[in-house]
Amino acid sequence: MLSEDKKIRVLYIDDEINNLLSFQAAFRRKYKIFIASSAAEGLNILNDEKDIQVIICDQRMPHSTGVEFFQVVRKSHPQPVRILLTGYTDAEAIIDAINKGEIFRYVKKPWDEFELQNAVQNAYELFSTRLQLKRKVAELERTNDELNRFVYSTSHDLRSPLASVMGILNLARMENSVEDPNNYLGMIETCMNKMDVFIQKIIEYYKSIRVDEEKAEIDFQEMLKESIDICRMQKPSVEFNLTVEQPVKFVNDSFRISIIVDNLISNAVKYQKATTDKPQVNVSVKTDEDRAQIEIEDNGIGIVEEHLNNIFKMFFRSTTHVNGLGIGLYIVKEALSRIGGDISVSSSYGIGTIFRITIPNLAKQQEIVAALN
Repeated sequence: MLSEDKKIRVLYIDDEINNLLSFQAAFRRKYKIFIASSAAEGLNILNDEKDIQVIICDQRMPHSTGVEFFQVVRKSHPQPVRILLTGYTDAEAIIDAINKGEIFRYVKKPWDEFELQNAVQNAYELFSTRLQLKRKVAELERTNDELNRFVYSTSHDLRSPLASVMGILNLARMENSVEDPNNYLGMIETCMNKMDVFIQKIIEYYKSIRVDEEKAEIDFQEMLKESIDICRMQKPSVEFNLTVEQPVKFVNDSFRISIIVDNLISNAVKYQKATTDKPQVNVSVKTDEDRAQIEIEDNGIGIVEEHLNNIFKMFFRSTTHVNGLGIGLYIVKEALSRIGGDISVSSSYGIGTIFRITIPNLAKQQEIVAALN
């Protein structure tokens, strides 16, 4: 005989007392049994007993059917696995309940002891599997969080000695205290700059996945002008064309949207062709009450077709002609997924690339929330 703490904890709800007593008599040695003669009484037991694992409920009861009871229970007590007892044919309601996930399975009345025992055992195995999966997910989330915080902290700590090295290099150049006929200092500086950009991208990614979403009104003209001004300083020869059509209020996460457009515009500048007489980047925005549609087009080196499905993967680089890190587009994709946006790309190798972004406008949602409060 199993000890009480090892028995499956089963709640059985049926308005027929004889069925409740029969269930108790048949399974009292196998299960820790709780019984209720109405849906209301069953709900009270669930509220008091936090570790019920399996619920068995009769379909035909006064005031509530079994399916209706499970519709409520699924929301308030989602962990226990649900079994429906039915003594009559109601296939449509039962199939609908199974499809919606309100019940695990059903057993016909009068129930067969072996069939019901098998149903309870299968339900308990499902309960245990879900519980183990939930714990594993929690462990993975905790480990992932710790790893992210470690990477963020390490990246921050690395920037201090990196800045010191850059300062020493600049000082050595100013004082002409080091003879450098082979330009080793220049090579060191190039590597240091590349490492600094990489560290900044890691910090940017961490902030993107950790910072809480803050919905705010966005002025695309101002946001994109700031991003373009920064990129123009990096390569003054690039011609920028900015078109913004924003007739309505637009609300979303300004922090993540700025990360998205900064990375895409920076890429459009970085991947220009060295031989191009007129390097050009066109940025356009159109908004309405539902969304913002952003296009960023360049006449750069382009992307070969077989690489288009991989460019949003971390550390993937579509070309070796430019010193990219393979993380910018991954950050873009992650940030978009967090704000409900989408991105597509079309490109012709040697001609240029167009990124198209769609971002939902949350202005209406914000107004509804404000009205309710």
